[in-house]
Amino acid sequence: MGEAGSGTDGGGLRGRREGGGEPGGGGRPGAGRGPDGGGPGDAVLRWGTAAEAGLLGRELEGMVADVSRFLGPSPVRPWCAGAVLLAGRGRTVALHRAVGWAARWTAYDEVRDTAVEAAPELRVPMTPDTVFDVASLTKLFTSLLAVRQVERGTLELGERVAAYLPEFGRAGKAGITVRQLLGHTSGLRAELPLYEAPDREARLRLLWEDAPVDPPGTAYRYSDLNLIALQLLLERITGHGLEALLRDGITGPLGMHRTRFVPPPSWRAETAATEDARRPWARLDRGMVRGEVHDENAYAMGGVAGHAGVFSRARDLAVLARTLLDGGAYGSARVLSPESVRLLLTDVNQDFPGHAHGLGFELDQRWYMGALSGPRTAGHTGFTGTSLVLDPEADAFLILLANAVHPVRTWRSGSAPRVAAARRLARAIPVRPPAGAGPTAWFSGMEAPAGATLTLPATGPGAARLTCLLWWDTAPDTDRLVLEAAASSGRRPVPFRTAPLDRPAEPLPHPDGTATGWSGRRWHRLTADLPPAAALRLRFRYDTASPAVGRGVYVTGIRLLDGAGRPLFDEARPSDASRLEASGWHRSAG
Repeated sequence: MGEAGSGTDGGGLRGRREGGGEPGGGGRPGAGRGPDGGGPGDAVLRWGTAAEAGLLGRELEGMVADVSRFLGPSPVRPWCAGAVLLAGRGRTVALHRAVGWAARWTAYDEVRDTAVEAAPELRVPMTPDTVFDVASLTKLFTSLLAVRQVERGTLELGERVAAYLPEFGRAGKAGITVRQLLGHTSGLRAELPLYEAPDREARLRLLWEDAPVDPPGTAYRYSDLNLIALQLLLERITGHGLEALLRDGITGPLGMHRTRFVPPPSWRAETAATEDARRPWARLDRGMVRGEVHDENAYAMGGVAGHAGVFSRARDLAVLARTLLDGGAYGSARVLSPESVRLLLTDVNQDFPGHAHGLGFELDQRWYMGALSGPRTAGHTGFTGTSLVLDPEADAFLILLANAVHPVRTWRSGSAPRVAAARRLARAIPVRPPAGAGPTAWFSGMEAPAGATLTLPATGPGAARLTCLLWWDTAPDTDRLVLEAAASSGRRPVPFRTAPLDRPAEPLPHPDGTATGWSGRRWHRLTADLPPAAALRLRFRYDTASPAVGRGVYVTGIRLLDGAGRPLFDEARPSDASRLEASGWHRSAG
């Protein structure tokens, strides 16, 4: 299958400044003018190099190659016809690349499960500024608009929705709160066939009369109805439609000129096609959809809905990402207070493990955030193939826009391209050895299904303690580092303690000799008291058992000490370092 646009670079990977801006000063990478000629200073995005963003360029190029593979069989059909990737750190966009096609097929042949290819001259290459139906990324905009009303005192998160929208309180919904809508714990079902209703009144009646599946606050269930209800609430309390609220409250102030509901016909040529929508796989017979919202309920609502309907492009979404990472401001525009941003990105679902959720934003979802995942990592996906991920720990952001339902929704499977892109961005964020530890550290790699081992030389009976510096970020429980010892009695784990280098803290015990999950992405000092033995052979073993792995493990400064604190083995000595045996581990400068 052909590709197009694989070398296209709208923002420029090497120094092209959008909007005629110049590199900024102030000693901070990423200064300059915004992507659409925004205000001066270092508070807006610039398009620059990986090095300017503090990222590893080889990994960003690997991201493009990884995602491009999904334009072919994945594993049988293409995951998408094309995609736009945008990745950055700080205020520098270091990657903005398009691959594949914005429109490749004219129809889907359900009898043969094939696509009807457009004539070569009619295929539309993807460009970095292709506009996409972002589907459920719309929920993020609706959530931001709700929190803006919280700021203004016109909306209370703990208040019942029915206090603002009395009709909603019917059929057992009177106790549902605004916070429960935003956290998807309202108890509402996932969706209703609003598209089958003949008019707006009938659609609203379906929502008013529908009873919750679970009592409010007792279960997590992702539901489009939550954000549709929130839309109706916002329109009631403000007296304005959601389209106007979006324009006046977010996209206008931020200069997001290609983000809106109901794009005009003039946008169609620069918009990615979605699906040949026909029953039975779709819910309405519409043919090849392009330039109109794909979601049937949003389509029935005139293209403006709280759960779907927004169209946008990667550079606009990068502005939104930077705004949130900067506490609600972009250049001279402020759309939210820092406290409001904290509300959006703070888990409100602690009673529902595995479903961490801020106000509208999902948190720590490894199934699409991949190795970027962490307690504060936030984002969302869209059914059409879109995703946005914010990593506040690294001050990094990732946007993947793909037309994954082109030509038909049944060809798309899973989130492997999203995970692959996130893995590459995570790997592009260097992990430098701490000061004084030397230029490199031992790195486990990110995948070790058969186990990767780093083995120390055999010790004599005088060995009393092991110390080293350790950095780990792994998928909890499934990916783990184990310190173990081999002796005449067999191999067994060695308990150890860790404490972060950069702040005072009580040492954390690891009684089972393992480290797994989130360590704060910081270096720790590991200390292990060794069991008495005539001879021991210590090793670090790293195993992975999940396809959505973490960032891996780094070890440096390995020392074995006797009871008086004298070194028996010191990795800093070249003669000692050469005695380490590595299987799967390698030296890395980042």
